Amino acid sequence: MHAEGFDHRVLDDDWWGQVTRHSLGWVTARRDGALVGFVNVAWDGSIHAFILDTLVTGAERRQGVGRQLVATAADRARAAGCEWLHVDFDDDLEPFYLESCGFRPTKAGLIAL
Repeated sequence: MHAEGFDHRVLDDDWWGQVTRHSLGWVTARRDGALVGFVNVAWDGSIHAFILDTLVTGAERRQGVGRQLVATAADRARAAGCEWLHVDFDDDLEPFYLESCGFRPTKAGLIAL
């Protein structure tokens, strides 16, 4: 589902090991038992958590599923003692994260590696 949702080939690497090493947890959405959405919450082991890979299948989009996934992720990060929840996103997702999910814009730096 990840490769399909983010339009990349299935990678032959230890993706799961890499993700779980820094993951605070996954939030999932299911309809009739089938996985229809997920978000991963990574963290620094302290007060910063990071939203990664929010994905909702096509048929379930624009029904509040993604917003609920992010809200639940925020609740769980707060319960783990995190004080900040960060997200990076492409321009087309700005309305979702800023308007629907309540993130506020910040200044940040980036170095391409």
